[in-house]
This record gives sequence, C-alpha cells and structure tokens, in this order.
Amino acid sequence: MPATVAAIRRYPVKGLSGQDLPAVDLVTGQPIPFDRRFGLLHGPAALTPDVEGWRPNEDFFTLDRNEKLALLDSEFDEATQSLIIRRGGKQVSRGRLDQPMGRMLVEQFFAAYLAGAAPGLPKLAEARNPAQGGGFSFTDREEAAVSILNLASVRDLEERVAKQPVDPRRFRANLMIDGLEPWVERQWIGALLIVGEVTLRICDHKDCRPSSEVNPATGARDLNTLPILERGYDHTQCGVYARVVHGGRIAVGDPVALADDLPS
Repeated sequence: MPATVAAIRRYPVKGLSGQDLPAVDLVTGQPIPFDRRFGLLHGPAALTPDVEGWRPNEDFFTLDRNEKLALLDSEFDEATQSLIIRRGGKQVSRGRLDQPMGRMLVEQFFAAYLAGAAPGLPKLAEARNPAQGGGFSFTDREEAAVSILNLASVRDLEERVAKQPVDPRRFRANLMIDGLEPWVERQWIGALLIVGEVTLRICDHKDCRPSSEVNPATGARDLNTLPILERGYDHTQCGVYARVVHGGRIAVGDPVALADDLPS
C-alpha cells in the first residue's frame, strides 16, 4: 500500500495534549505553525519569561517529570489565541495567551494544579525570535523542524518487543505516516521526502524522552520505553526530524515518497 499521511498534530503548549489538524500550510525553514509556540516555565527559568530564543527542555513543565499534565485536554484557537483546558470533559481554565489577563488566568490554574511540583510559580513563555522570521518553537531541538513517526515502527515495537499496546501519541510527533516498512525511516537521514506539496529534508533521528513512558489516555507512567527500545533495537530512537526545504500544503491522506522513488 502506498505511504500516506495518517495524522497531522501540533502541540501549541509544550507538555500539553496535541491538536489534530486536517491540513496545514508549511513555510520553508519553519515548524508547523503554533507547534510548541508556548511553554510553562518553572523554577529559576520562570523569572525570565520574556527572554528571546530557544530554551532547553528542562526549563519547562513537561511529561518527562509531570505526568499529571496528561490528564488535561487542551484546545487552542489560533484565530483568538485562546487556550481552553479541560479535565474529565469539564472546563477548568480558559485564557487568551496574547493578553496579560488571559495568561495570568492560565498560570493561576497551573500554579494550583502543579502545586509542589517545582519551586516558584509557573510562567507562560512564548517562542519569539524575530531574526528567524517567526520560524521558532520550544521543541527538543534548537533548529526548526517537523517530527515524523512511522506507524509501522510503532506496531513492530508493540508486537515484537513491548508485548502490550503502544499508543503512537506517546511519541508526540507532528506527522504520522502509514504504509511504510517498519524502521525504514532510519535509512532516510539526509534524504528528501515529498509529502503533499511539501519537500522535507530528513536531518536527524528523534530520541525518545521519558515523556513516552506516560500513557496519554490515562496519565499513568506504564511503559519503560527507553530500555525496551534499547533491548529490542540497540537504540532509543523512534521517528525522525525534518526541515522544510520547499513549503506548501499537507493534508491527511496525502502521499508520501522519497524523492528518488518518485516516477520520472
């Protein structure tokens, strides 16, 4: 079966739940719009929320250490920049992230929800870097990239090594691709990938983080992902990163092919 885009997902607030998109317009050199655009700083990092530039993962509340975040459903409205947070289907917080009062309401909710998880009060930060023309986000790597997950690799992990269901959402990827051979993406580093109207350059493997231990449906830390990968495959990576080298539109169901595999 030909490879296709099975899902497109962005994470407007680092560490919170993802948002499925039917389609997205990508720009050369930039990430998916509003992916990891915001993050919740903690500890000393929260004292400098307005510093421009990339910040390391350790500055933020994330699932690596705060699995309670998986119990929240977040919804982001791009037009109004409003963030709605629900728990168990009930709205527990709402605020416009482009307005001081809206940010304060969200910060107050997380101060109560994550009380004791880190010193100080959580502070929302926005990824801003005018020198990059807005092409910036709080991803795990400093360079702007789109993360790609091969669903066949997840199924192989599930069936041959983990011996239990593995939700692909654990790996928090932007693009999920189906119709490939398991782990073929590991051979793609440096290659050009055509997805819909977009050309991507595969630039690196995606390392798994402790966040993948957390079940996105239950919030339980119930899978030792890193040692399982190491035992089964002699690495702790799942997915790849890619840079947008030619922008355009991607939609769910679009074909995916390496440039060398395209018909002449």
